[in-house]
Amino acid sequence: MCRNIKTLHNFKPPATDEEIRASSLQFVRKLSGFTRPSKVNEHAFTRAVDGVTQVARELLNSLVTNTPPRDREVEALKARARSAKRFSSLSAPANPVHNHS
Repeated sequence: MCRNIKTLHNFKPPATDEEIRASSLQFVRKLSGFTRPSKVNEHAFTRAVDGVTQVARELLNSLVTNTPPRDREVEALKARARSAKRFSSLSAPANPVHNHS
């Protein structure tokens, strides 16, 4: 459920409001255990997402770093390469055992 929460700090261009909200939504989903809340919990759920979004935006705006911003495209390529390596190792056949009797 939280795999969609990505690092948003120190990127060029900076994180968008949509990215911050999407990460906040995933965080609230993880905490609550709901992908979609029931009608009775919908207001509390939405209020929590709004609050987390606001606090996350404040956090990102107040962080200071001396490192240059990371390029989104380069980081996306690195992530795809890591994913391809991880999933290719899962689908590789195991070493067959040869029993030569």
